[in-house]
Amino acid sequence: MTATLHDRSLTLTEDDLTRYDTDGYWISPKLIDDDQIAELRRAHDRIWAGDFDGSNFPEYPAQVSDAYDPHAVRKLSNGWWLNDAVRDVVTSEAVGSIARQLMRTEHARLWHDQVIYKPPTRAGGQAGNIGWHQDCGYWQAADTTNMITAWIALQDTDLNNGGMRSIAGSHRWDLIEGSDTFFDQNLESLHDKYAHLGAWRDEPCVLPAGCASFHHGLCFHGSGPNQTDQPRLSIVAHLMPDGTAYTGRPHNHGNVHLLGPRPRAGQKFEGDYFPVVGR
Repeated sequence: MTATLHDRSLTLTEDDLTRYDTDGYWISPKLIDDDQIAELRRAHDRIWAGDFDGSNFPEYPAQVSDAYDPHAVRKLSNGWWLNDAVRDVVTSEAVGSIARQLMRTEHARLWHDQVIYKPPTRAGGQAGNIGWHQDCGYWQAADTTNMITAWIALQDTDLNNGGMRSIAGSHRWDLIEGSDTFFDQNLESLHDKYAHLGAWRDEPCVLPAGCASFHHGLCFHGSGPNQTDQPRLSIVAHLMPDGTAYTGRPHNHGNVHLLGPRPRAGQKFEGDYFPVVGR
């Protein structure tokens, strides 16, 4: 089954919802067609070259690629500010309808997106590893952990090219202190740190191009090296229920600055920076 970005009829079954509730993640059918995949791969090239559709916001250097180690993972937030193709997918009904149903909310808002580029890894190196982490470990400025990530593959993705791995059921372990370990590349030491929390069911997210893994903000996930000769490309949408508000906690996240010069506890993440997805 394929849903275009503007399809409003993608309805999940009770089995789909049960699988997400049980495992903390759910693999979608193909959401974007081959032409759209090719357009998003070109968007990667343009973004890393500093060729933007939107304004050149101060957060981004004119030549983005100059800021990155060619052998390390590149991760850029708010690509939807800069590129129209990224904006279209992360604010699409195909993404929004699934997120709404999995979060059991009437409307979903975009928390932010990410454009992620994982280059081939040198033999024996860890530069392509993404540490076991919970997304909500970074999102403690938000007053809910009922948040979701849609990780969209722009090529067939498995463990050979550094595909994502999820710890099934780990979303039921609650928010773990110090779980903001995306950049810790020692997967073995992180396993030792977290494995006592519950059954460690390490499941690969094998995704054909154009499919997405929707995972709960508390679901531990990470990935190993890209052992192929081609980069692994993805577009990621992070979403929250409409009505999510700022906790007032002094936890560093760039989204707090988007609330204005004097953000206050209880202030909702809404408006142009946090659009309703798929309205």
